Amino acid sequence: MGILEIVDDALLTLDGDTQGWLANYRGRVKSMQRDTQQQMVAINRGQFLVRYATAEDEERPPKVALAPDPVSTKDISFLLHPDHNEAVLWQPGSCLVVTAMAAGKLSVEVIPAHEGGSAAATVKIEPLSQGQAVPLSIPKKKRGSTSGNLRDFHILGHVTGIGDVTVNANEWIAGPSAPARIEGISVAWPGKPRDLELHYAVKTARPQPISGRKMDLGSFAGTRGKAMPIVDLLLELSGPGAENFQLSVEAIFLGSPALRKTGKRIVLSGQTGREPLVGLRLSVENVGTVARPPQKPSTSNRRPSEGRVRVFRSRLNQQSAAV
Repeated sequence: MGILEIVDDALLTLDGDTQGWLANYRGRVKSMQRDTQQQMVAINRGQFLVRYATAEDEERPPKVALAPDPVSTKDISFLLHPDHNEAVLWQPGSCLVVTAMAAGKLSVEVIPAHEGGSAAATVKIEPLSQGQAVPLSIPKKKRGSTSGNLRDFHILGHVTGIGDVTVNANEWIAGPSAPARIEGISVAWPGKPRDLELHYAVKTARPQPISGRKMDLGSFAGTRGKAMPIVDLLLELSGPGAENFQLSVEAIFLGSPALRKTGKRIVLSGQTGREPLVGLRLSVENVGTVARPPQKPSTSNRRPSEGRVRVFRSRLNQQSAAV
């Protein structure tokens, strides 16, 4: 049709019949061009269902031809029925899938089924989506609530002359019944709440690169096989969930009685800071389950009096009593 469009009667010598045929053909071409509807639709990256919804002429509906814009050819493709090889929808109710690897333009052309036929049709382009994973919001825990599982809380200690020893929460490494120098520790807690962090650090009898460095869960703090015991120990809870937990630590340093401390941050050492650690017991407690000593009634000094006494304070801090 494009070549015929550029033919100019003034440049050709045609007889009357040929000129009449050419004029009639041009009229039909222009009529078809008027009847055909085409629209360029911008689409984003993703997949889309192109659905032929309705047609004005249901008996002989127009066909819908789809094609990517030439610039978008490499980014836009079609998923067709195995029996079809063209991106054409033939009647209402039919559909196909368009895949766009990048934003581009899609040509939608409605072509009448016959000369002078209807090109009125409704085509819907609907994005396909699998949705998005909804992040699990961590509700703010009430004081005393916990999702931590202490059944998988383990402490590894490297003990001089013995090697690595692993115990559960509230169990001794070395300790009162079998004191021995502890050279390094590692804490593992797979069931730790996500909003809680536990770090620890040690200092050794002689300066080492690892001394004083805060370690994450699962990391080893200290030494192995150097006969260099721990002389100072730090454990610390942090993060939003720390308000619901506290550390409970018992430690024995050589020549010193057992020490027990609780809190969010615990620092332990011997009397001089040079005594080796020979016993350790560690746990994490839910602050709601920690037993608290019963509060004693107030024992403030009160003068015995008879009857009911009300005390008022003036601006000059003078007291007056009304019985």
